[in-house]
This record gives sequence, structure tokens and C-alpha cells, in this order.
Amino acid sequence: MSFLLYSKNGQLVLAIVAFAAVVALLLLTARLAERLRGRGRSGVMVLLFGGPALLLLAVGLVYPALRTLWMSFMDARSETFVGWANYAHVFVDPGGVVALRNTLAWVVLTPLCATAIGLVYAVLIDRSRFESAAKSLLFLPMAISFVGAGIIWRFVYEYRGAAQEQTGLLNAVIVWLGGDPVRFLQDSPLNTLFLIAVLVWTEAGFAMVILSAAIKAVPQDVVEAARLDGANAWQLFVRITVPSIRPSLVVVLTTISIATLKIFDITRTMTGAQFDTQVLANEMYDWSFVFGDNGIGSAMAVLIFLLVIPLVVYNVRQMARNRAVRA
Repeated sequence: MSFLLYSKNGQLVLAIVAFAAVVALLLLTARLAERLRGRGRSGVMVLLFGGPALLLLAVGLVYPALRTLWMSFMDARSETFVGWANYAHVFVDPGGVVALRNTLAWVVLTPLCATAIGLVYAVLIDRSRFESAAKSLLFLPMAISFVGAGIIWRFVYEYRGAAQEQTGLLNAVIVWLGGDPVRFLQDSPLNTLFLIAVLVWTEAGFAMVILSAAIKAVPQDVVEAARLDGANAWQLFVRITVPSIRPSLVVVLTTISIATLKIFDITRTMTGAQFDTQVLANEMYDWSFVFGDNGIGSAMAVLIFLLVIPLVVYNVRQMARNRAVRA
């Protein structure tokens, strides 16, 4: 068994066996579906095709979520019930308070800035001569992992002592212009804003692509009618474009907000979650895997989950409302 788990050949064998099992399951399901007749066929087909996926979802998501919730009410070793003590610790511990403050700043600023910049991008390059090339360049940061983006921008923000030669791009430019080098990543709370700028840089391209497609879907007869009524470019943007793409704006804002709540890579890569730049995800990792306190780490994981729920519910309600309006 250890051969299958740890050797490369064993892992390859397990992957082949798993793939063959999935194919066999699908073929068996299709064969059973062909033999079914009557009104219950659709329900049985849903159960046959969706059952394995639901089972995997329950094992890989529902069970771990319930276990994490239970562990959040236990002590560090998950042996003694401590009630709400772990949650109280998050709101009392100085590191937890800083993480909550920073997480709030990330969740508020990143979606708003990334969506606003993406909207400006979409409007400026819409139907321009170099639209395809411009979109490709602006979307390129989305192809970079958060770790890669963090490493790139760490070199951009890098600071060395005032008496040393500056190798960071921004500080090199500042010194060349006659200024003093700036501690971009060391001085709180501005360092959090500089970290947020990295995520905005990566997410603005995503916002641009979605909003550009939405702008192209705005009925041109409505735009022409507004122009005939004397509307200028700003009035067209505020009164026609923005209301027409509102569903897409909601999707972009909620998607980036959920991604922001899970941010871990950028702060860990650029500052090591030091200098008061930690967020809830960093604190959850430290308490769970560095300090070995499963209770507090699980409580922070539950808080992140609770922060995501309102965003998901709002997004689902907006999508349902849009479908109702179209119907």
C-alpha cells in the first residue's frame, strides 16, 4: 500500500485505476438510464448521474465544513469543549484584531478599485483599433498566480537602507528623481494598501473582460435614441451604460470579493504576513499549522466562511431577480 501512495509509479497506477472506475461508472449509469421507462426516469437519471458528484461533494466539502465548525468550539487539541472562547479570542487577540481590520480593508477596497479600473478599461478600449491587443495585455496578469504576482511586486517595492543602492523599481526611480527611498512594505498601515494594489492589478483584467462583453450587449438603438435626445458621453455612461450592465457589475464585485476573502498568497509571499499586514487566512494558517491550535484556527476558518455567505446569497438573489425581469 505504501508503494502505491508514495512512489511515482504507484500514483500513476492509482490514477489509471481511478479513471477507469469513473469511466466504468458512467457507462454503467448510461446503460441503466437506457433501460428505464416511465415517469420516474428523469428522477432516477438525476440520481444516477448526480449521485456520485453529490457523494464526493459531501465527503470533500460538507463533512470537512461540519468538522471545522465542531473543532471551532473545542480546545487546541480538540479534546475539551470550550464554547465561544475561540471566537472571543479572535476579537481580543491583537493579531486577530489587525487581521480583521486588514481583511475588511481588502474586501472593501479591492472589489471597488478592481471593478472601477476594469470598467474604465472596458469603456476606453471598446471598439478601438487595438482592442484585441489591449485586452490581451490587460488580461495577462490574470494568467499569473498570486505567488508569482507577489514575487514580481516584491521586487518592485523592495527597499534597502538609505545608504545602499536601491534595486527595487519604485525606489530606484524615487532616488533617481532626488527623493528618499520609501519603506513600502514595512510601514503600517500604508503597506496594506500597497499589497491591495497587487490584487487590484491582477483582478482588473478579469473585470474588464466581463464588463466589456456586457457593454457590447447594450442595445445600440437605446444609445442612439439617447444621443438624439441630446445626451453627452457622460450622461450616456451614467444613465444608459451603467444601468444596462448592472447584473455584470454585481457578478464582478461579488466574485472578486469572494476571491479577496481567501487571499493568502500575496501577503505570505511579500511580507510573510508581518508588519501588521496579516489577514484572516494568514492567521488561520498560523494558528492551525504553526502554533498547533486547531480550535482558534478553525474559528478563523468559520469566520471566513460566514463572511462569504452574504456575498453568495446576494449574488444568487440578484441572478434570480434578473431572470424574473427577463421572463
